[in-house]
Amino acid sequence: MKKERDNNVQPEEAARLREEALRVHRVLVINPGSTSTKIAVYRDTKPRLVETIRHSVEDLARFEKVTDQFAYRKEIILQRLEKAREKIDEITAVIGRGGMIKPVESGVYEVNEAMKRDLIKGVMGEHASNLGGLIADDIARSLPHARAFIADPVVVDELEDIARVAGHPLFERKSIFHALNHKAISRTFAQQTGRKYEDLNLIVAHMGGGITVGAHEKGRVIDVNQGLDGDGPFSPERSGTLPVGDLARVCFSGKYDLKDVKKMITGKGGLVAYLGINDVYKIDLMAQDGNEKAGFLLDAMAYQVAKEIGAMSAVLKGRVDAIILTGGIAYNNRVVDFIKVMVAHIARVVVFPGEDEMKALAMNALQVLRGEKEAKVYS
Repeated sequence: MKKERDNNVQPEEAARLREEALRVHRVLVINPGSTSTKIAVYRDTKPRLVETIRHSVEDLARFEKVTDQFAYRKEIILQRLEKAREKIDEITAVIGRGGMIKPVESGVYEVNEAMKRDLIKGVMGEHASNLGGLIADDIARSLPHARAFIADPVVVDELEDIARVAGHPLFERKSIFHALNHKAISRTFAQQTGRKYEDLNLIVAHMGGGITVGAHEKGRVIDVNQGLDGDGPFSPERSGTLPVGDLARVCFSGKYDLKDVKKMITGKGGLVAYLGINDVYKIDLMAQDGNEKAGFLLDAMAYQVAKEIGAMSAVLKGRVDAIILTGGIAYNNRVVDFIKVMVAHIARVVVFPGEDEMKALAMNALQVLRGEKEAKVYS
């Protein structure tokens, strides 16, 4: 682990630190998703290249495991960088979307051997984001001046112990959520209001393919639904919390195997199970054209999000500075308005539609390169 800086820094070291702070940095950002890989190159805070590389079902079907896609995705990234004529040798940091490593506190982590082993093994599960740190490290090693990082992975764990209790000793509630966007949007809101994130109590609802609602108390997410595979509101493609007795009967009905049930929970649950599509924009258009079922299900999803917000207000004992709605679904006025009606009595509701994970990752890397924060060590 890096040592804390000595207050009595030698003149030569002080000069080096000043030079480092003034240096122009190029940061390569890699964000692997289930069917795409987003890449970006930032020259300090300015994006020079932002691109989404789509992967067809046929391209990915030949790989048995997500980590088997490593060479395929890395090669495509390098090809796109070469095509864009980016000066790869001048890149000073490569930062990937954090994957399913062991639970960690929020922050920037330098990729090391322990992290790579856990990403390959999938200690918390298999997900495309596991490739982020692996590819970042491999590319950084081939460059003369680059370091490899991840930041605020989905397994950021700041839960209070009481929030971990599930109701049976065989089970425990886990912290798996959209940590990167939760944290980035919270800091953006704090900056815009002239306050520090660490001084605020916030409820953040990230609404995308999955939905996670977190209670942020003074900079820590002390409770949040595990939105990956069966907790909290249903979403465009996830079932959220199901009646457990009924779920147990389905599991032992003989009609479905484990793979089928897991797909019901994540991938083929939620709106796509009811309507056959997971595009909230198109579902809203269906509702506007008179499809009552489509409108009803959008309202039901919003209803469950609002209920979860209410639960998080109880976690914060009613002391809530703001409720933040973010993610792609926050562009949908019907959903946002429905939630506002239900929760406006709790606190001010602010909307930050969409997400900017690429910028958030780049800014995290820059803060380390500039000496504004220290990279943490994964073990």
